[in-house]
Amino acid sequence: MKIGTVINSIWSTRKDESLVGVKLMIVHLHDRPREEDGRIIVAADLIGAGIGERVLVTEGSSARRVEGLENSPIDAMIVGIIDEEKES
Repeated sequence: MKIGTVINSIWSTRKDESLVGVKLMIVHLHDRPREEDGRIIVAADLIGAGIGERVLVTEGSSARRVEGLENSPIDAMIVGIIDEEKES
């Protein structure tokens, strides 16, 4: 899993039929937990993350391990919203 911040949502009226009803979010992945460097990706969101929230993201085949989405063109999924990070 990776840590990222949701920076926006995507509205798409024409998309693969398997994505109908799936919210798509733009996520800025962080190379390190508190740094701003990293990739920008589009991730499916079935848990209701909002703009500005820090999230856990899984990529690749793990992102499609949700019932009903096994054959969809999803390669990134928001799987958790981070409430708190403990300092070490």
